[in-house]
Amino acid sequence: MAKVLAALRNHWKKSTFGACLLGWGGHWLYGKHCDNLLRRAACQEAQAFGNQLMPATMPLKKATVLLNPAACKGKAGNLFEKNAAPILHLSGLDVTIVKTDYEGQAKQLLEIMENTDLIIVAGGDGTVQEVITGLLRRADEAAFSKIPIGFIPLGKTCTLSHTLYPECTNQVQHITNATLAILKGETVPLDVLQIKGKKEQPVFAVSGLRWGSYRDAGVKASKYWYLGPLKTKAAHLFSIFKEWPQKHQACLMYMGPTERPPEEPEEKSSRPPLYVRLYRRLRSYWSSPKEFPQEVAPEDWEKLKLSTIELSIATQNKQLDLARTKDFMDICIEAECVSKGEFVHRGSQKMRDPHMCPEGSQCIQASRCILQLPEGTEGSFGIDNEEYEAMPVEVKLLPRKLRFFCDPKIREQLLQAVVH
Repeated sequence: MAKVLAALRNHWKKSTFGACLLGWGGHWLYGKHCDNLLRRAACQEAQAFGNQLMPATMPLKKATVLLNPAACKGKAGNLFEKNAAPILHLSGLDVTIVKTDYEGQAKQLLEIMENTDLIIVAGGDGTVQEVITGLLRRADEAAFSKIPIGFIPLGKTCTLSHTLYPECTNQVQHITNATLAILKGETVPLDVLQIKGKKEQPVFAVSGLRWGSYRDAGVKASKYWYLGPLKTKAAHLFSIFKEWPQKHQACLMYMGPTERPPEEPEEKSSRPPLYVRLYRRLRSYWSSPKEFPQEVAPEDWEKLKLSTIELSIATQNKQLDLARTKDFMDICIEAECVSKGEFVHRGSQKMRDPHMCPEGSQCIQASRCILQLPEGTEGSFGIDNEEYEAMPVEVKLLPRKLRFFCDPKIREQLLQAVVH
């Protein structure tokens, strides 16, 4: 024992390095063990769903998974196979997994997809945006949009997961909780933005649209990866050297909020017999007087010329409120005059919360807007963190258009807020 202590004392540098290495290895192994326990517990809970008895004549529910293996720098496929796929297969669902091979393929797949009971998106913000765009471009979108959608967060940016699931720092637990939430069946309605250019097909978003200097600088932060945690500040700092002041000019036309219609009943009454329908139609035809078509009232548009450092249009999905009586999207027009230090500081904040609206900004609530850009305008829009060419667009709010699966705790909190 004395010889061992003497050797450790004489070679204290090697001893210190070995102790640190051993401690790190033990911590890593313990983390892997905890992850396996989380997966086992989730699989046992999913098996309880799969063991439930059902009538022999009832078909299995079909679940179509749109998986983007390229998400999270190519790690999404492995994350899905380890943490989500076993849960889905044990749940008793008829699961079909479709892997996308290139950008934009999810849109094409949704446009030709056959009927399914569940749509599950496994990826990040870009995958979600592609799926809802393909879904809402369908000719039968009115019926197809009623299919509930599940979201398994596997991408680098998963904005929607903050709305649907509780915050969690453990990635394995976050993925398993999201997958189990799909099996539990609780859903919430989410607003959708329809963004349409003059010549392009409409694009749809669940988070919002950004156009401005903070977005342009933020997308370049990955180029400065070698600076570690300072890469975001460096991207905004270097953008100041290239151009300052940074102003974006446009013309904005918008309409105010609209009244929220009552919730449609989930189950419709049975269809009356044929003779009853004929009798009602004949009675309404002979008894109702002929009415002349009424003139449609002109739409009440507000017009605003703006010069800003950044403009954002966001849905209310970040802060859901089931008791809200009006439907609107938030338009944030930030002040054009900011100091260089404030630009760098605020840019770092916007990387964590892209649609934050700082003090001194002009906030507008609108149900529809038209953004007109001067000719020759360069740059890009950020639509749900995906890059699109900047052009004049019309943005229309589609309130409560899609239903997404959520954690039952989130659903319970929303219902309690309505009661109180």
